[in-house]
Amino acid sequence: MPRCPRALAIAVTAGLLLLAGCAGNLVVDSTVQSFSGLKALPATPTYRFDRLPLQHTQPAQEQVEALADQALFKAGLRRDDLAPVYSVEVSARVQRTLSPWADPWDSWGWGGAAYPWGGYWRHGYGYPYPRADYIWFQREVGVVVRELASKQVVFESRAANDGPWADHAVVIGAMFDAAMVGFPNPPPGLRYVNVEVIRPQAQAAAPAPERAPASAPSPTGR
Repeated sequence: MPRCPRALAIAVTAGLLLLAGCAGNLVVDSTVQSFSGLKALPATPTYRFDRLPLQHTQPAQEQVEALADQALFKAGLRRDDLAPVYSVEVSARVQRTLSPWADPWDSWGWGGAAYPWGGYWRHGYGYPYPRADYIWFQREVGVVVRELASKQVVFESRAANDGPWADHAVVIGAMFDAAMVGFPNPPPGLRYVNVEVIRPQAQAAAPAPERAPASAPSPTGR
């Protein structure tokens, strides 16, 4: 799950960070498993994005690919739709669930929500909206690389993460980075990868500024 560096206690962190935020950077820790049939990258490691049939109907797929493209670039791949060597399929799923530290007897209960990352409605008991400190997210991203000449899968990687952070784009971008760590020769087996990112200031909780009276001039005099 995403956590603040040097957190003293996971239980305390899970209950408070969603409400107050954490100054500084965010560490996204993911469980990663990868397969690679590549020994090395070619001189021109270009790729294009391919989509599964259902992904063509998902409005957020373009944003998912934009986040993945940054991770692919860091790993040494270059997007070139006109002369690709590889095709790449990427996916992202977000499901809101109940915090593992939630009180099952709390009268507020919890509800469900749909997310454009591929998540779906999850229903439970209680009121339509959960307590803020009970909100929890389970996320997974996937990357599949095929060699176009042979149509063979030459690389596959999946990263999973769970935690209270609601800024999905930041977390999913970091998860794609984690999925590509070690490319094209990642270590075998299940591993844990931490990626440190800067949390956007826009995510920090702050009261909205008061509107000036309609008759008051703007600072620019317009």
